[in-house]
Amino acid sequence: MDASRFDPDRPDVLTRAWAAGLEGIVIPAVGPDTWEPLLELPRKDARVQVGLGIHPQLLPELPPERDTEHLERLDALLARGGAVAVGECGLDGPSTTGAPLERQVHVLRGHMALARKHGLPVLMHCHRLHPAMIEFLKEEPFPEAGVLMHSYSGGVELARFYVQKGCHFSFAGPVTWAEARKPLDALKAIPLERLMAETDSPDQAPTPHRGQRSEPGYLPRIVEGMAKVRGEPVEVLAQRTTANARRFFREAFPPPSR
Repeated sequence: MDASRFDPDRPDVLTRAWAAGLEGIVIPAVGPDTWEPLLELPRKDARVQVGLGIHPQLLPELPPERDTEHLERLDALLARGGAVAVGECGLDGPSTTGAPLERQVHVLRGHMALARKHGLPVLMHCHRLHPAMIEFLKEEPFPEAGVLMHSYSGGVELARFYVQKGCHFSFAGPVTWAEARKPLDALKAIPLERLMAETDSPDQAPTPHRGQRSEPGYLPRIVEGMAKVRGEPVEVLAQRTTANARRFFREAFPPPSR
């Protein structure tokens, strides 16, 4: 929601989201320049919460010699309060040409240490680097508050490893795409208590909006897609993913008005 593609109509996008039945939105940071502006959002509306971190796709744009400085500043901001998670952070295969895997792992290890220090969950990105992520999680102490595999796109065997480690999983628009076989097979195998739903706005819009800008108000389409794949009632899946999110984010969202 902090992306520039929402600048023309951000208030209208939020209005549509609440009208669609959403009770809370988590906006993950992608880089240091967005941290302070994001922290202002929950102060204006408690239904909007934020995570603070450095997305691996942004690392090629940041000087490596400032990685330690950025992590120290992130530590200070997390200590101040106002964030419900660390991230979005993780590993990204297409970014390795500009940010080698060794650097990505170093920065991710810093995020994990901060999550353990501040008792916060991690919003984890992993794209085309699941073998490296598995090796990382085998070695790295797991944050007590948990790890959420954001917009999970891996197969069922990978999912079984992440389940065993204690990860949660969030699914986005691809669950409504006919050709997205691997994540759909994984979705069937993940325990219901580990599932959440997201739009990954402004990317990965669900059918019938595919190819357009995604927005939070499309979340019901994704929940419907998840329920169809799992063979469960939409209402049950909506209630459980909402309850899971409230628990995972430590009841950060206000109770829904009735």
